Amino acid sequence: MKVFMLGWEFPPFISGGLGTACYGLTRAMDKIGVQVTFVLPKMVGNQYSPHVKLIGPDFLSSEASLKISELENVTFRTINSPLQPYSTPNSYQQRIEESLRQKHEMHGGSVNSASHLISSTHYSSDMYTEVYRYAAVAAELAENEHFDIVHAHDWMTYPAGIAVAAMSERPLIVHVHSTEFDRSGEHVNQMIYDIERNGMERADKVIAVSHFTRGIIISRYGISGEKVEVVHNGVERNGSSDLCLAETGIDKDERIVLFLGRITMQKGPEYFLHAAKKVLEVMGNVKFVMAGSGDLMHHAIEMAAELGIGQKVVFTGFLRGEDVRKIYKMADLYVMPSVSEPFGIAPLEALDNDVPVIISKQSGVSEVLMHALKVDFWDVDEIANKIVAVLKYPPLQETLANHGNFEVRKLRWKDSAQKCLRIYEGMLVGV
Repeated sequence: MKVFMLGWEFPPFISGGLGTACYGLTRAMDKIGVQVTFVLPKMVGNQYSPHVKLIGPDFLSSEASLKISELENVTFRTINSPLQPYSTPNSYQQRIEESLRQKHEMHGGSVNSASHLISSTHYSSDMYTEVYRYAAVAAELAENEHFDIVHAHDWMTYPAGIAVAAMSERPLIVHVHSTEFDRSGEHVNQMIYDIERNGMERADKVIAVSHFTRGIIISRYGISGEKVEVVHNGVERNGSSDLCLAETGIDKDERIVLFLGRITMQKGPEYFLHAAKKVLEVMGNVKFVMAGSGDLMHHAIEMAAELGIGQKVVFTGFLRGEDVRKIYKMADLYVMPSVSEPFGIAPLEALDNDVPVIISKQSGVSEVLMHALKVDFWDVDEIANKIVAVLKYPPLQETLANHGNFEVRKLRWKDSAQKCLRIYEGMLVGV
């Protein structure tokens, strides 16, 4: 099985769970023998990824191919040219349209317009231009590849997935890791929503990371339930890390409650801080660590100060790699008060590091975790009560950590990859 996979980020350059999920899934696919060509929009430099080996540009001047040494069946193609001056999404649609025209002239048949294939709306901002540039170059790269399935991750790659599927006449899967309703609530960006809906409508199959997300896809995007499959995320086993509390401002006798994720509306940082204030009213030896970055970070810092708990809240900024493992090992409890979480890999990582978790009921991961304390994201009193209970009663903390750790051992990327493979095989029957 050969898969042409489109993703927007990959370790070490990640901004959230998408890159982690892409890495875990491709690594598992590699182990079961699925051959993946993974197309990235930017160069991954060796200075940040010693496990990545350049194998040289051999398709376009703006493209280099990479292969991670431990992944025998995964090849990386990167599209690393900068945005061209005065370029617009429409100009990249024209490139795709020209390629389609040439293809149909060679093989006969009608010509579909790129704007019809990708979207009926023209965008002008840099982000949208980048998305369509990625789509145009990915379609050109695909002409030199042989594959059975096109697999596109999240909205930034849906236009590319549609273009590549049209060029290759191969089935398209779009993988929904989050939706615009998760990121923005009811105040959706209409342009992103249109791209998401167009991708889901034109896909042959839609993979959702949870039943929670599947429900949103069906109810908010009007996609038939028969078309949407659920493949839960997994987690990788991590080794132990040497720890050091120096320079953290945390005393050895202080308990650590961790928030790790993007500091955005979706993740509920304000509910974490309000719960922290209530906890600190009854327990003094607790530090609340907020690890991550995002558009609400400055607001969260100001809120901590306004609540009078600034000295008890530590903001680490964005963490990656070994620093993430260290912060998990330091933590006594992980809290995820997400307003709308399609899945949520971080609780699995926390349990994998023997850290008990409190998660919002409004999350996909709550479907697969039984040994986790679950709360409504808005119920700060209940969040605080559960934090106090875990920190004050060691048997509860130990039970949640041990049983949760055992539970996540069964949630592996290998199973996710096997489910994807079965979906691939089902789509190719009769093709």
